[in-house]
Amino acid sequence: MDSRRFGRIELTLPGLDGPGMYLNNVTTLDTGRGSVEDFQYTGERIRDLDLTGTRLITGRITDLQADRILLEQTQLHSVEITDCELGALRCANSKLNRVHFRDCKLLGSAFEKTTLDNVLFENCRLDYATFTKIRAIGPVSFTKCMLAEAEFTGNDLTEVVLDGCTLRQTEFGPGTYRDTDLRGCDLSTLRGAGNLTRTIISPLQEAELAQALISGLNLTVTDEPH
Repeated sequence: MDSRRFGRIELTLPGLDGPGMYLNNVTTLDTGRGSVEDFQYTGERIRDLDLTGTRLITGRITDLQADRILLEQTQLHSVEITDCELGALRCANSKLNRVHFRDCKLLGSAFEKTTLDNVLFENCRLDYATFTKIRAIGPVSFTKCMLAEAEFTGNDLTEVVLDGCTLRQTEFGPGTYRDTDLRGCDLSTLRGAGNLTRTIISPLQEAELAQALISGLNLTVTDEPH
């Protein structure tokens, strides 16, 4: 297994290229057996993929294009998902452990009531995505991701790191943000700045966060005389 550090946290990643590791090529993830292990799935263009109740353990998914994908009560453990375009992805009541999303398009995805442990989103398009009642129970990082107009509501993002991400009109609703690390992101246009209590920012971001707060409160700033 590989590990990488982001700010104060260290993520453990799947590490699928280690000695003695062998992945079997599979033609489908929907086997009906409820579990797929030691697998490699690549190069498919499909309309619908329903993985309700499925366990994906130790594997790699690459170049998958799906118009609709459902992860309901699904478990992903030690899985790499690379160069995939997953339209209308819905991940609900699921568990993601040691999962690495890299160079993926996840536009408009919905993550609901899901636990994340050692999960990395790297260079992914997550515009218009929604994260609702997500709980980070281990290290989680979004690095160099597009999160324009994404929404975070009712989540526990304790110690989650957002590094070098685009947060244009990204909305942070009520939730837990203790030690959520926002350093390296432009905060000037995010929404819900008043909810970001106990987060970590850099001195250079103070003005950006103030700008977002002023905008959110619809304040008028003027130097006109009284």
